[in-house]
Amino acid sequence: MSESLQENSKLNSFNETVDYLSNAQGRESLLGMVRGIEREALRIESSGHLAMDSHPQKLGSALTHSRITTDYSESLLEFITPVNTNIDTLLEGLTQTHAYSVKNMNGQTLWPVSMPCYVGDEKDIPIARYGSSNNGQMKTLYRKGLTHRYGALMQIIAGVHFNFSVSEQLWDSLYERTDKSVSRCEFISESYFGMIRNYRRLVWVLPYFFGSSPALCGSFIKDKAVGFDFKKTGKGTLYLPYATSLRMSDLGYTNKEQERLNISYNSLPEYLQGVGEAIRMPSASFEKIGVKVDGEYRQLNSNVLQIENEFYSPIRAKRVTKAGEKPSEALSRAGVEYIEVRALDVNPYSPIGIDASQVRFLDLFLLYCLLSSSEKSDNAAEQEIAANLQAVVVEGRKPGLELTKNGQPISRTQWLNDIFEPLSRLAKLLDGDSGNAYQQALSQWQAAIDDPSLTLSGRVLEDVVNQGQDHSSWVKNLAKNYHSYLTDYPLSDAVEAGYVEEAKASIAKQDAAEAQPSESFDEFLADYFADLSKPAAACR
Repeated sequence: MSESLQENSKLNSFNETVDYLSNAQGRESLLGMVRGIEREALRIESSGHLAMDSHPQKLGSALTHSRITTDYSESLLEFITPVNTNIDTLLEGLTQTHAYSVKNMNGQTLWPVSMPCYVGDEKDIPIARYGSSNNGQMKTLYRKGLTHRYGALMQIIAGVHFNFSVSEQLWDSLYERTDKSVSRCEFISESYFGMIRNYRRLVWVLPYFFGSSPALCGSFIKDKAVGFDFKKTGKGTLYLPYATSLRMSDLGYTNKEQERLNISYNSLPEYLQGVGEAIRMPSASFEKIGVKVDGEYRQLNSNVLQIENEFYSPIRAKRVTKAGEKPSEALSRAGVEYIEVRALDVNPYSPIGIDASQVRFLDLFLLYCLLSSSEKSDNAAEQEIAANLQAVVVEGRKPGLELTKNGQPISRTQWLNDIFEPLSRLAKLLDGDSGNAYQQALSQWQAAIDDPSLTLSGRVLEDVVNQGQDHSSWVKNLAKNYHSYLTDYPLSDAVEAGYVEEAKASIAKQDAAEAQPSESFDEFLADYFADLSKPAAACR
């Protein structure tokens, strides 16, 4: 099938599905989207340097708290929202978590951008500590392994993860249109993987609009050889004139060892098989590090992936795990429940790292990816996906930039305009007669197609380079303003009491786990990895 026929077929499939959903019941099923947000942020001292102290006691246990935890570093906070169908409620809850945390951080502030603050010796970066239970020790050791494998600096880059699923009513409607040759569970997983394939083909769209790391502090590079021709401004700010997201470039979280993995997104069984092979695949490079040397662990194992979480991807298929269950075991047990978007920089123009217009754009973008037909991917398609993403993160705002679509060149502007046509149809359907919030959000970002200065990265370069500010000074000023905003943010007595109670309960839960008699850590790890050779099952 020719490229134009493929595209027409894909658009016709999307339009037919939207026609089918263009009634009150269909609109209601679309509006039943469920979202969750995970936002990472470094704790920073007033000097602008990384905080080196322990996770604040008043924030509870990072091991067991449901909303406030840490990621790689003891200094890298992660705020997690409960899932929600209402955007305003979702963002209000995230704001409250930020406000409670800032009020209880002993004057420390949150670093409001993705690329880290000034770091002297990366050996000083404190790895997150989760206590003496076997589970806590494993989480810390996993991070220690990341340090040995990739260095600590790469691990304190912050991002925003967006968790997304659609309503059971929508799945009922879409499944009714099928011949029911597969179970509903299999249909849902197949549909989510179709969505993932479409997302990966279009993932460059997100750093184009939402990438906000075109510049960084020179201390991040130091004397390392990098393959970028950086420009310099201020006291040591490095930038690329047309970059969108250096966080997603080779400077960010990348894993060269993972380049030899062949994990397929063409179906859930193929994906599970690929992940299973990856966590069993030995690495000569990581083997040189050693696993347990002179009685001390350096990493969980010497495979390409220590555990599944080490697999880096800008989107993941997910299911909530049961106690003791690995992510792939949950997917195998009951199929895909939601997807996790991992291609978002921290928005420096929001005190919580993301705003409502972005959430609404993500709703539209992900629904478009779900409701459009999705052909299987091959090696040529994978290479095209990688090349387009690399081009946009490094020079996405370059005038006349051309990408490649189905093997043919296409301008960034043309492709974006083509995408916004079906997004506009979805926006009108979701808004209905009750407002125009989705259409307004779409119009805001549509203006950035022809005017790249309206993207987040364009705004950052205007503030930093064109205004002659030093990147670190600019970020510290933002941090100070957001600190004041969040410190003054009103929390009701009930809300504050809820956070205090959960902090205490999380500490008690960790204490209880540590007080329980348990097997040795060596035995715990042996048991954890004992079943890696088991074949992956399919959704049933």
